[in-house]
Amino acid sequence: MIVRETTLTDPEGVLLEPEGATTGVLVLSGSSGRIETDRCRMLASHGVAAASIRYFGGPGQPAEARLMPLETFDDVLTELHSRYERLVVLGTSWGAQAALLLGSLHPEIDAVVGISPTYVSWAGLSEERPQRSSWTLRGEPVPFVPFDDEAIEDAVKGADGELPSFCEAYLSALEKYADRVPAATIPVERIAGEVVLVAGGADALWPSVLFAEAVRRRRTAHDLETIVVSHSDAGHRVVLPGEPVLPLSSRIAWGGSEEADRELGLRAWPEIAAIL
Repeated sequence: MIVRETTLTDPEGVLLEPEGATTGVLVLSGSSGRIETDRCRMLASHGVAAASIRYFGGPGQPAEARLMPLETFDDVLTELHSRYERLVVLGTSWGAQAALLLGSLHPEIDAVVGISPTYVSWAGLSEERPQRSSWTLRGEPVPFVPFDDEAIEDAVKGADGELPSFCEAYLSALEKYADRVPAATIPVERIAGEVVLVAGGADALWPSVLFAEAVRRRRTAHDLETIVVSHSDAGHRVVLPGEPVLPLSSRIAWGGSEEADRELGLRAWPEIAAIL
């Protein structure tokens, strides 16, 4: 298969285009902000055109995952939509948050895949206070749920030298700022296309199965189907078939194991492939 690889410059990224591709996928990383070249190559090997861009930390972009304009993705979405019959956004973790938001804003998106997703928009990842939204839209902050700083400190102290899990801190924030949750809930009922969510039951970063089910319930209430694929022993990292395993974080616990994370990726792949 002939695959043309193009380096994108504004914003920084990569586009891999297999000959004869009919589907274009925008692949979004999590809070690392990296360009998902390996995942794009895997998708391209299946005949899918795949693009990934840096959405913070690049020239002219926010230095942190904070106050990131959702318009950052507009140009690459327009380009993929103009070239291919089908348009998909696939995001992981913080990128899944973006993917669901983009799906609710862009009716031309045919499908959204959220790996280790959330159902609300969160505060930006920054030590600066006061807390600000992760995202902006038309220059205005997207409504968000703040972090519970006290619960985060407790998670770090309670880890007793091990890598901390922040699941309880996220749940605590949803309870503490319950009045902020309705406005911050991603309007997934506005996603016109298909939705596939992938979540590990042993996710140690945040409770992604609980979050995925919240997305499914909201869409079900509007008679919209949502596929959720899970594995009780998998963590926050989900490894799709043919992908290398990402290095472990030195700061936070992902949960799961390589075996379970790969098994979840194997379970999820038929559902992902079907919408590609």
